[in-house]
Amino acid sequence: MQCSWEEPSFCGGKKMEEAQRKKSDLKGGKIEKMVDHLVNTEINSQRIAAVENCFGASGQPLALPGRVLLGEGILTKECRKKAKPRIFFLFNDILVYGSIVINKRKYSSQHIIPLEEVTLETLPNTWQAKNRWMIKTSKKSFVVSAASVSEREEWIRHIEECVRRQLRATGRPPTTEHAAPWIPDKATDICMRCTQTKFSALTRRHHCRKCGFVVCGDCSRERFLMPRLSSKPLRVCGLCYRELAAEKRKEEGEAGEEGQRRPQRGLAHPPATAYGASSGEDESDKSDEDKDGGSAGSWPTGLEFYASGVKWSSFHS
Repeated sequence: MQCSWEEPSFCGGKKMEEAQRKKSDLKGGKIEKMVDHLVNTEINSQRIAAVENCFGASGQPLALPGRVLLGEGILTKECRKKAKPRIFFLFNDILVYGSIVINKRKYSSQHIIPLEEVTLETLPNTWQAKNRWMIKTSKKSFVVSAASVSEREEWIRHIEECVRRQLRATGRPPTTEHAAPWIPDKATDICMRCTQTKFSALTRRHHCRKCGFVVCGDCSRERFLMPRLSSKPLRVCGLCYRELAAEKRKEEGEAGEEGQRRPQRGLAHPPATAYGASSGEDESDKSDEDKDGGSAGSWPTGLEFYASGVKWSSFHS
């Protein structure tokens, strides 16, 4: 994918606040014009068809009236075990990403995120990753990295402007409740709740779906139904389970006098339809990395992601 966008220019000779305001207005107007210019054009239809073809039968149809492909590129996504390259496509109403099987030719494990649910948060660099930011939604939150600061700024600017457009169009308020991102396995060698259990080949790591902590099996025996995340009860740590159960009892108590007269259910034996104990392996323990297949998404041979002068993203005009 060849880069087709130009680095943004900065105003000079004026006060900083005025320059920043004009720059923001110019960028926002540029995206508006870009959408108006590309919608219903043959080149836009061809670009979307090419994306659909790369995902093949495993992907969802992406062509809709009024939908415009604004940009695309490779970002690193911090997965459970390690960071992996993922292909991202920004449309004016959705963000699509997937695993790279053959770069520019075949992708798998398509994920579609409605932009009205997205909130972004810039993050500091680590010794392993640069130019990081978090993509947060009510169902899933994760950290990605761009190859350069300028590419990160371009992605964030385009996404945030598209989010504002979608919120205006739908009349929805910005999302305030977000799923916790999973803390990577390598971040800790011991359970982050009991701080006693040491992980090994025999003692495996689990993730609490409420707080995202890496925990041991003994500290994550409970399950709780969180409808915004899944239709099935999910694994949670003991602390989050107690907090969620207390919130549920409070909600039931506020439902009316009949609810208040009901005896409180003990934490040890909750209703199976709402929340319960987890034993052994369950499907919800699998992250994107597990489902995508371990080897999918290796870097193109001989190329370094953070290499100076190499651009991995492009925004259309």
